[in-house]
Amino acid sequence: MFTRRALLASLIAATLAPAAVAQGKKGAPANTMDSIIGIDGNYRSNGLNPDGSAYSGNVVIVQQGDAVEFTWTVGTDTFRGAGLIKGRIVTVDWGAATPVIYVAMPNGELHGTWDNGAALEKLTPR
Repeated sequence: MFTRRALLASLIAATLAPAAVAQGKKGAPANTMDSIIGIDGNYRSNGLNPDGSAYSGNVVIVQQGDAVEFTWTVGTDTFRGAGLIKGRIVTVDWGAATPVIYVAMPNGELHGTWDNGAALEKLTPR
């Protein structure tokens, strides 16, 4: 599992650092904040709810250009959302008051926050 502090540090570092390293599962280079990374596929989800309880599940991401569709399955619950990729940042509207915001890591993982930063999620490619 990961800590809130580690995730926030990675979000800040990813936002401030140049995106000159290979990104996403497909290894597509992201030389500018306008480059589109490839993140489509199946992921394992591990997260912390706003109350601090842990959860895990599966996520399927379908990507077309800079547009993405997410389907999360956690236990018997299914959630869907759609969003955009901008550089290494993936923002997904899933019907809540605030979106899920992920940072694509060089190893293909997506580190995210939701519920206005009160909850965390890490997606690991399968």
